[in-house]
Amino acid sequence: MARPRSLLQQVFNVLLLLAVGAHALKFEIQAGSGRDKNSRRCIRNFVSKNMLVVVTAISDGHKGDGMQLNMHISDTTGNEYGKPKDVAGESRTVFTSHADAPFDVCFENILTGSRQVERPFRHIELDIDIGADAKDWSAIQANEKLKPVETELRRIEEMVAEIVSEMDYLRAREQKLRDTNESTNNRVKWFGFGTTFLLVGLWAWQIMYLRAYFRSKHLI
Repeated sequence: MARPRSLLQQVFNVLLLLAVGAHALKFEIQAGSGRDKNSRRCIRNFVSKNMLVVVTAISDGHKGDGMQLNMHISDTTGNEYGKPKDVAGESRTVFTSHADAPFDVCFENILTGSRQVERPFRHIELDIDIGADAKDWSAIQANEKLKPVETELRRIEEMVAEIVSEMDYLRAREQKLRDTNESTNNRVKWFGFGTTFLLVGLWAWQIMYLRAYFRSKHLI
């Protein structure tokens, strides 16, 4: 029985790799005043409401090396989720989203002037986990005493539930946009009818006015 179980586990692992396909984002950010575009960089991602999000940033350098790397995590509706200062090494921010909205993970690399910097750059490795990917499945497996295959099934189940929830959200947005489009079309249609009736009425009034004018002048 060990061989089929191992084969089944490998199949689930392949499915998870195909479903997730997530990799950390690596980039460099130049040190500056923090106000110029070269010393600032933002990464945007979308998240549904009440979703667990784990933002992990790994930076080289160390505190006091003449550069100060700051982070700012917020969404487009004004909610703020974290503002770590002077990040060096690994920094992890965990939060639960408050709205269906995109959120930004922004970095700024500021020259402090405390010492001369030969290479004013910080290398950053950013990893954003959302929903099922943000959970510590090793801890869940240990606490609930689950088998590896059962853990993989739980993870796949939650990922599928997130996809279904996302599809429902997109369907609701599509319906809302369709209703708005139909309402706009109806308003444009009635505006066109009203404009046409107004022009026809103005044309008839001009004819009647000119006829009365010419008759008063005994021209017709």
